[in-house]
Amino acid sequence: MPGQSGLELQNTLNAMKISIPILFITAHGDIPMSVRALKNGAVDFLTKPFSDQVLLDSLHSALEWHKAERERYQERCVLQERYESLNVGEREVFRLVVRGLLNKQIAGLLGVSEITVKVRRGHVMRKMACNSLACLVRAHDYLFA
Repeated sequence: MPGQSGLELQNTLNAMKISIPILFITAHGDIPMSVRALKNGAVDFLTKPFSDQVLLDSLHSALEWHKAERERYQERCVLQERYESLNVGEREVFRLVVRGLLNKQIAGLLGVSEITVKVRRGHVMRKMACNSLACLVRAHDYLFA
């Protein structure tokens, strides 16, 4: 490719946080190049010559990867929207609950009553659409990982 190699283009897209399925097709690839491409998120690295079926299988994998990536993005958008619906006090409780603190400990840290913590915790669970602490921790990790 003129101007930029495929690996350089992949690095540019990654730096710009553009997530698209990438298939490398080359006649001059080597093992270190393929390892680098795959570690940086390429779906496949094909060296010529290859059969039509290998290309079709690789394209199918790329489409499946892209579909899963879109679903993860949508899930993250929904979680972000839910998180943004929390007020400041609820966000504080959310942050401390997922760290494993008890209501009494949270109340002491925030200088509020345990009842206030319980109410805020209930709001957090409802607004984040979680029915368990494990669900809440997963949502937090997904949002802030």
